[in-house]
Amino acid sequence: MRLHLLLFYMENLKTYSGESLEGNFYAIGLNYKKADAEIRGHFSIDDTSKENILLQAKADRIPSLTVISTCNRTELYGFAQHPYQLIKLLCEHTNGTVEEFEKVSYIYKNHDAVSHLFNVGTGLDSQILGDFEIISQLRSAFRESKKHDIINPFAERLVNAVIQASKRIKNETGISSGATSVSFAAVQYIMARVPHVSNKNLLLFGTGKIGRNTCENLIKHTKNKHITLINRTKEKAESVAGKFNLIVKEYADIQSEIAQSDVLIVATGAQQPTISKELLHLKRPLLILDLSIPKNVAQDVTENELVTLVHMDHLAAVTDNTLEKRASQLPVAKKIIAEIEKEFNQWADHRKFAPTIKALKSKLAEIKAAEIDNQRKKIAGFNEEQAEIISDRLIQKITTHLANHLKGEAASAESLELIKRVFQLETA
Repeated sequence: MRLHLLLFYMENLKTYSGESLEGNFYAIGLNYKKADAEIRGHFSIDDTSKENILLQAKADRIPSLTVISTCNRTELYGFAQHPYQLIKLLCEHTNGTVEEFEKVSYIYKNHDAVSHLFNVGTGLDSQILGDFEIISQLRSAFRESKKHDIINPFAERLVNAVIQASKRIKNETGISSGATSVSFAAVQYIMARVPHVSNKNLLLFGTGKIGRNTCENLIKHTKNKHITLINRTKEKAESVAGKFNLIVKEYADIQSEIAQSDVLIVATGAQQPTISKELLHLKRPLLILDLSIPKNVAQDVTENELVTLVHMDHLAAVTDNTLEKRASQLPVAKKIIAEIEKEFNQWADHRKFAPTIKALKSKLAEIKAAEIDNQRKKIAGFNEEQAEIISDRLIQKITTHLANHLKGEAASAESLELIKRVFQLETA
């Protein structure tokens, strides 16, 4: 059955109305591996859309949800009775369709979803290996979910475990050495293809996070004194320029500034293209690097024969010794992840049956108290203290035996339900 038919099926049957079970933990999304920049742009999520998704999820009684949307990926991590609840949320609040999602997406469940988040959060799944910008984006997404009170203890502990793994990998391996982002790759690309780059006119349009990082890398590696910044909000550009003593121009001057530039770097983060062929009145070659998702440079600029257009997906293919050195650190990084992930999974598995074991202990304690009271009345000189000790040890042995069984039990949900029914337990 195709994905959109399953969604229709879910909507009309109202399968989950009145239920408040946590369900399974899912990671659903798409990234640079199968989805090109255009498709990723259809599923990109701005701040308003992210808030709407969280509010809708809360109204739909989804107990926990974290939303990540970067230039390379859009992902939802959350609990649901079925992953299509999360897919439906994503498609309703972006420009992407279910059919598009089907072709390029992935769905991970429970332990696989946990493993995926560890790889994403530690930079091992990044377009440029070891890109640690993702961990700050994960932190930000987590804070947003917490602000909307749509994060549960499982997700909170998981995010903290991923942050711990990221810190250890950064401190204990060389996987973060050298290039750290697409912004560095952009500068590397310029230096490799633009002769005498230190004397060229470089124009940076957009001073968000990627723009700022690109600006820092340009200054550090090109030694260029002819870098001009333009932003729709001039004050933001001036704030960035002030740190480096750069030139700032008005947004109204962008056409004339482009005409004087050798390299244009676009990092505006808009939902529609900000640069089109109408802005280009060129008398010399212009290299345009689009570091935005969705694409902020219209494809029609290539109709001008003086233009060379490069998108960030091409930049990720830039290889150098730094990336080779990073790859050599993968075994150490994976070992760190495996250690912390194992600890988390042990905690998560224990969390599932801890309430049942606690309720069972209370039930057995009630049976013990009633039986001791009964024997006290029947037996003269009954040694109540000794009976208490023996009973408590038996209760501990029984519950420990059951806990160990559940830890290694593949069908633990069925086992839990059986224990609850046999002992007539009520758990929170």
